[in-house]
Amino acid sequence: MVDRAVRSVPVGGFNLTEAAKAAVMRVLDSGRLSYGPVTREFEQEFARRHGLRFAAFCNSGTSALQVGLQALKILGGWHDGDEVIVPAITFVATANVVLHNNLTPVFADVERQHVSLDPERFEAAITPRTRAVIPVHPFGQPCDMETIMEIARRHDLRVLEDSCETMFARLNGVSVGAFGDAAAFSTFAAHVLVTGVGGLVCSNDIEVAQLSRSLLNHGRDSSYLSIDDDNGVGGAALREVMARRFSFEHVGHSFRATEMEAALGVAQLADADGMIAKRRAIAGGLTAGLEAFRDRLQLPTVRSDAEHSFMMYPIVVAPSVHRDDLTFYLEEHGIETRPLMPLTNQPIYERLWPGLEDRFPVAREINRRGFYIGSHPAMDDEDVAHVVATVGDYFAQKR
Repeated sequence: MVDRAVRSVPVGGFNLTEAAKAAVMRVLDSGRLSYGPVTREFEQEFARRHGLRFAAFCNSGTSALQVGLQALKILGGWHDGDEVIVPAITFVATANVVLHNNLTPVFADVERQHVSLDPERFEAAITPRTRAVIPVHPFGQPCDMETIMEIARRHDLRVLEDSCETMFARLNGVSVGAFGDAAAFSTFAAHVLVTGVGGLVCSNDIEVAQLSRSLLNHGRDSSYLSIDDDNGVGGAALREVMARRFSFEHVGHSFRATEMEAALGVAQLADADGMIAKRRAIAGGLTAGLEAFRDRLQLPTVRSDAEHSFMMYPIVVAPSVHRDDLTFYLEEHGIETRPLMPLTNQPIYERLWPGLEDRFPVAREINRRGFYIGSHPAMDDEDVAHVVATVGDYFAQKR
């Protein structure tokens, strides 16, 4: 029998394998912590797994978004104040990086069922000053990228995929991250693939990739981004590298990660298929158990022709259910919850754009009624049973 009084079910979990520990120790024994062979291996394999040509490992998904957008701005010759469309529900970093790049975020409402950018609302938000869109793949599932890409190309917009919550998921056979001009992923704690801190900016465009890597490294001349870049170089070529070794072409950032995080990433990639299978199994168990409450809970569904990696398990309660009462009850019984990525009602955005939330009725509704719980590999069948039983107990006492 599950003891619902003491069992803990966090929103995220991480299994540190012996292989991962050994990989980190090999890095420490090597004496090499800065960008090196382990990071290159991680980047190459991550890109390959997502149908991408280039990946640059950095210290967070937010950093990946920042430099990905900055690279597109530089290459596109955009001006300060130009507009970038973002969904009205996403983690705050998606919109913050637009502001940090001196651009203007323009919000568009989301689909009610999948809580991702509504293509019709996206197109309606386009103006003569729109330069790009940042579609977000929420909770582990691709958004409607085929329609979004068609609209973006028709209006000559660049596309930066925010895939910080989603890895190893495809839509009609195409991986998240491989649709747009650039993509950002996160490997922060509680994400799909965990390196502690970390992110990757990816692209199939070599110009975007090279510029992004430079921006991660203070805007340094791309001829010398690693201490290995002058290995085996002599004569006139060495003189050229030496002349450009301390040259900075852009206003960049110190967003680098280390070989230790990359080692964790390589080890996690080796286990990725099993981790994703476990996430899907946990989510499947939650859906099967919570199906009895379908009249009171909107449970996650998988988009047609898409895969879902279930970074988390999103739920939207019916109008008859008091979300905060339910989540408080869950928390009292050890089940962690989080709001479902509210954005337009954040205090800072309310100050910047008074009345912002009221312009997006679907997002406003989800802000009030949405939350998520864990669906990660550290969970087991007893955790699933505990969640289902606790939700059942809550509704039983509300009769």
